[in-house]
Amino acid sequence: MPKEDLTDLARRLESHLGDPHDPGSRMPYARVLEYDEREDYPYEFVNLLQHWGALDHSLPRAQGGKAGDVEIGFNLMRLIARRDPTTATAFIITSLSFMPAWIAGTDEQKRALVDAIQRGTRYAWGLSERGHGSDLTANELTAEKTDGGYLLTGEKWLIGNGRVADGLSVHARTDPRGGPGGYSVFVLDKRRTPAGSVDELPRERMHGLRGLDMSGFRLDRVFVPDSALLGREGQGLEIALKTSQTARALISGIALSAVDTGLRVTLDFAEGRRVFGRTVSDIPYSRRQLVECFADLMVADAVSLGAVRALQVVPEQTSVWSSVVKYFVPTLLERTFAQLNVVLGARFYLRDHPHYAIHQKMLRDLPVANFADGNTVVNLKNIALQLEGLLTTAAEAGPEVRAVAEERAAVLFGIDRDLPLYRPWDQELFSRGRDDALVAAPAALARLRRLAQEAKGDEREWLERAASVAAELLAHADSVRERTGALKADLGRAYGQSAELFDLAKEYCLLHAAAACVHTYVHSAAALDDPLPSGALLLLQLERLRRHLRPREFVTDAAVVDEVMRVLRHLHLKDLLFSHWQFPLAARGGGLTAARR
Repeated sequence: MPKEDLTDLARRLESHLGDPHDPGSRMPYARVLEYDEREDYPYEFVNLLQHWGALDHSLPRAQGGKAGDVEIGFNLMRLIARRDPTTATAFIITSLSFMPAWIAGTDEQKRALVDAIQRGTRYAWGLSERGHGSDLTANELTAEKTDGGYLLTGEKWLIGNGRVADGLSVHARTDPRGGPGGYSVFVLDKRRTPAGSVDELPRERMHGLRGLDMSGFRLDRVFVPDSALLGREGQGLEIALKTSQTARALISGIALSAVDTGLRVTLDFAEGRRVFGRTVSDIPYSRRQLVECFADLMVADAVSLGAVRALQVVPEQTSVWSSVVKYFVPTLLERTFAQLNVVLGARFYLRDHPHYAIHQKMLRDLPVANFADGNTVVNLKNIALQLEGLLTTAAEAGPEVRAVAEERAAVLFGIDRDLPLYRPWDQELFSRGRDDALVAAPAALARLRRLAQEAKGDEREWLERAASVAAELLAHADSVRERTGALKADLGRAYGQSAELFDLAKEYCLLHAAAACVHTYVHSAAALDDPLPSGALLLLQLERLRRHLRPREFVTDAAVVDEVMRVLRHLHLKDLLFSHWQFPLAARGGGLTAARR
């Protein structure tokens, strides 16, 4: 979808939902917090958004939905999640429960599910089990072959929408021996099962997303026809892993939105609160804290931009891109939120303040992006097992490989570039040593240096300094590669499970993030609206990444901080999303001054 069309769609959703600080709007923070306090499922908001057609943009156009590009649904969910991550998560669960069918289902199966979802049917993705967590090849729920179909028996636990869903996508063992080819995926309509054959497990009470239905179900020889099988028998593990790749890319939106809201209300406080004769935002330490949080958010935005687009541009590489974004973005933004808490002070701890109470909910809701659909360890392991090949290709790729990567990078990080058709069945489970963000990074760095030469005044200096910091960060790949090789030689067979390898995978994520920031700047610069692009912001983004390696060294000064503060204030006062997309948000009404005291 062209950028202007996506911007218009975002504007229409924001206009429909209204200012969340206005209790009279359709989805106000006051009501969101009421549901959270009561731990009630937000039927009101789910139904409101269903009626508006939000889920249609996550369902394939070929079978009756409106989805062309994955980033459409991703960005709409961001706008929902900035109000309530619980409602957004409920929506994501239904769309992800459809993913197995999108990956492997027949046209008839897809059309039936799209039609059911559009008529209000909620779905759950029955994947995890109480005793096995992320170890999918140990799952015990079985599908026993019988005349005309299968009998499903077993339990799934910690399943989003497990009780409220009418339909289930179920990952089941079809071969008693298990193993990679021993599982399949089935669709089950709970409403068509005999009474008592589907036992809904109790809802689990949670620290965050308190209103979400996180429960499970137990099946007792529930019959499903052969037509309920998605794809081939034995294809279940592949389908589940490809579904998780999509989930990992999309769920970063929850973390982005939580920090957007947290930063927004913290900025309200800092701009309105006077201490010792000046506003909090004019105190140098507090100002730096604010702009650093903004820079972190924009780093995460760049990483997410590439990861979501990678699902369409480089589906064969999504095992890496999805794991990087799933590890890096929530981990980074949890630290960012802690930094916001310092600025907001005691108000971050208040549950019923008319303006700031939403902050503590976002603080509690954000961590779901860290553990849902593969936790930190799972994603770092996936990167670690491919690390040697990724680093080798990035260092040794020939001219032809780099040329292809550079063409793709322009689409991956160019927000005005058209995307190829989304074909989730083309996603692969291993990247074969390719990560175009790193392979194309030298060309992007060279282009950044050319842009610096064309710039004037302070912008030229900031871009030149940004290019130097980016070069330093990207050169760190040589050290990571050297230590990876030495670790393998030293540990032998123990290398793949070593803690040191996981730490090296974390450093790789920093390299990918640095490349994403540079790519986003050079490939989206012409499509961004004032006050972006900003050389000062890019420099601060790269400094924030560099401080993961050198935590006590700064490369920015007060002039950079002041310029980034100008950008941040502009976006906030103009009611624009803190993102390279800068989507227009619902205009904030009057009366904020008294409410935010």
